[in-house]
Amino acid sequence: MIKLRCSKKLFRRSSSKGSTAGGSSSSSSDGGDASSGGRGEIEWEVRPGGMLVQKRDGRPDVEVITVRVATGFSWLDVSIGATCTFAELKALLSTVTGLEPREQRLLFKGKEREDGDHLHMVGVRDRDKVLLLEDPALKDMKLRATLAAQTAQSPYQPFIKV
Repeated sequence: MIKLRCSKKLFRRSSSKGSTAGGSSSSSSDGGDASSGGRGEIEWEVRPGGMLVQKRDGRPDVEVITVRVATGFSWLDVSIGATCTFAELKALLSTVTGLEPREQRLLFKGKEREDGDHLHMVGVRDRDKVLLLEDPALKDMKLRATLAAQTAQSPYQPFIKV
């Protein structure tokens, strides 16, 4: 975090109390916190790309959104971070639905989304709907495995085949 002190009016916060330029010097003796009455001191931070921006006050770094997930005939409301990926959403849904993440297919705005896609980059906002489908190939493999297990368990063979 970088703190810049400048006497230029461009970098000063406007206050309704009508603080003067000398009011900024008293803030250095009390620790220089920007939240101590708004004495014209602005806190700055450097973003990962190297851009110098004003530090955000009172906002959490991770915004939590609620995503409505349609699973056939039911709806699930899931709270997740806005910057999470679809893989993290699948992992969260696996605890609720019982489907493993590799068995799930998530569709948003009519397109299947990759596991590496971030929710906020694709455009998922609060209370948006995402469709959850079971992977048809894995569903077919499960069905064949259960049919093979049932025929192996039954010692009787049907006489008439239709």
